[in-house]
Amino acid sequence: MKSSKFVEELKSKSAEELNSELVAAKKELFNLRFQNATNQLDNTARIKEVRKNIARIQTIITEKARA
Repeated sequence: MKSSKFVEELKSKSAEELNSELVAAKKELFNLRFQNATNQLDNTARIKEVRKNIARIQTIITEKARA
């Protein structure tokens, strides 16, 4: 499954890399929302996918902080 590979990839990264990935995902989500508001977005499912990826990244960050 695609998401399990993504999670395994996240778990192997350091905290700084995870934070930079989180910032990049949030920027992408902002751009997607902007495109959606101006009716320029073709694939609206990408918004949902990016939101879930942000949640996955935040979960891994929390797990690493507690360990």
